Amino acid sequence: MIFRVARGADRLFELPMPPLAIDALVVSCEHAGNRVPERYRAAFQTARATAALESHRGYDLGALFVAETLAKRFAAELIYSDVSRLVVEFNKSIGHPKLMSEFTRHLDRTAREVLLRDHYFPHRERVEAAVRRHVTGGRTTLHLGIHSFAPTLGGRVRQAEIGLLYDPQRAQEKELCARWRRSICSLAPELRVRRNYPYRGDADGLTTTLRRVFPPEAYLGIEVELNQALTASAGEAREALTEVLGEALAAQRRCSV
Repeated sequence: MIFRVARGADRLFELPMPPLAIDALVVSCEHAGNRVPERYRAAFQTARATAALESHRGYDLGALFVAETLAKRFAAELIYSDVSRLVVEFNKSIGHPKLMSEFTRHLDRTAREVLLRDHYFPHRERVEAAVRRHVTGGRTTLHLGIHSFAPTLGGRVRQAEIGLLYDPQRAQEKELCARWRRSICSLAPELRVRRNYPYRGDADGLTTTLRRVFPPEAYLGIEVELNQALTASAGEAREALTEVLGEALAAQRRCSV
């Protein structure tokens, strides 16, 4: 899919809106790579495991590029893990049935505890610490978790290029996503932008966990889901998509960092 970023008079008519009071930005990418730490490589020796690692199940194709580009644009802290989600799912809570994949759930209790200690907890704690530094400094903080999704799943074609996931009970998150969507559509009308699609924004995940830690007036947790038809390969489409996201987000923020 090739699309052009509209500029100036080419943009759709959009009513001017005051920027939201967002003072700081933290960007995370939970599925940035498909690395398997040496300790667990024996569990991934089969052809099926190798194929899974290279697929959307192994990592979020293109998500790290988008996360790095947005973090650089807004001078934001970026926290990511390049360990495959098939080793441990960084975006699920302890106790979730999909925390471990079929390749690692057979590990004994000690091995699982070591895996969580060495990889899972450090990533989640780094993200929480980054948010906490801003919140304790009195800054309303937007946390963007950057993800990508397979164009088709279970034989069904996903009907969006961008999904903005938020908690409908948090007014600022809802308002930000509504505005961000309008701005994206103004810049690139060809892009289909849906809210809380292809997943629910209040389902189990890192942003949902952090909402229990930080109050709604201090923390906005938004997961950005991007269609891998645009993100999987380097090129014009991925760069244009990332530019649109950044341009549209810049219009919504009062940036003081």
